[in-house]
Amino acid sequence: MSQTPIPVTVLSGFLGAGKTTLLRYLLRAEHGLKIAVIENEFAASGIDSQLLGDAPAQVVTLANGCVCCSIHGDLERALFLLLERLDRGEIAFDRLVIECTGLADPAPIAQTFFVDEELRERYLLDAVVTLVDAAHAEVHLQQAIAQAQVGIADRILVSKRDLVDAAAFEALCERLTRINRRAPIQVVEHGCIDLSQLLDVRGFNLNAEMGLSLRPLRPVAKADRIASLVLRSERPLDIDRLSDFMNDLLENHGLSLLRYKGVLNIAGEARRLVFQGVLRLYGFDWDAEWGADEPRESVLVFIGDELPEERIRAGFAALAGDLA
Repeated sequence: MSQTPIPVTVLSGFLGAGKTTLLRYLLRAEHGLKIAVIENEFAASGIDSQLLGDAPAQVVTLANGCVCCSIHGDLERALFLLLERLDRGEIAFDRLVIECTGLADPAPIAQTFFVDEELRERYLLDAVVTLVDAAHAEVHLQQAIAQAQVGIADRILVSKRDLVDAAAFEALCERLTRINRRAPIQVVEHGCIDLSQLLDVRGFNLNAEMGLSLRPLRPVAKADRIASLVLRSERPLDIDRLSDFMNDLLENHGLSLLRYKGVLNIAGEARRLVFQGVLRLYGFDWDAEWGADEPRESVLVFIGDELPEERIRAGFAALAGDLA
């Protein structure tokens, strides 16, 4: 019997950005959902300091029906433990939130849901949501891991907006956009936010929605390690040459590619080709046909760690003919 996959949200952010505050709001909000939370910092978070023990994973059902799982080891073990208890009828939940530690890279966590076949069938990775502390962002973003947390995100939430002036906030938003041009940026106040910004984001769905912010970016003297690279072409792409281009890119820079997505105009094909990936894991599919009066433009977005931009642009130009 087929089962509806359980949507998963990965909650990321540097130390002190407000993940626990947001998580408390999510668990207490009136949404009628039974949410399971995998978290490995319960002792520090104040949600329930009694959850920690010697077992690698413990599951506790909260008063409102939500489920918390504290882990001390492997994420996969916690995921399977929740499924086992769900299948035995010991717990009930219809969504899962994974709160990363402040120093964790979300990319390997996202990969978990694509590697194991059973996890792929039972869970559906919906989005990576990253919180950024406006008051301490300049210091935090000196760390490559904090930049990576921003780079992989489908949604970026800025906390402590009230502690910085308008100029500092605008500069931060521009920097975040430079790192990740896919993710919308929104302010979260004391953990409160419209839940539609966290749930059913469909950030890992194969579709033609790029979610790009294309506002002009001012030049900067020093760029961050993590940055967005956007390639465009109005010329139809040869699918074989495109495949060679992507295979070469993944072979040489796959571990530096945090997220990437493309909506492509393929020569001789009426439908869009869409693909996206995390590191070296990716998927692709044919989407809807291009409209009769619609510009058939290919757009590729790469978010990576110190990618060789000029080399990638030259490789794309060689197969596409022109760039924006």
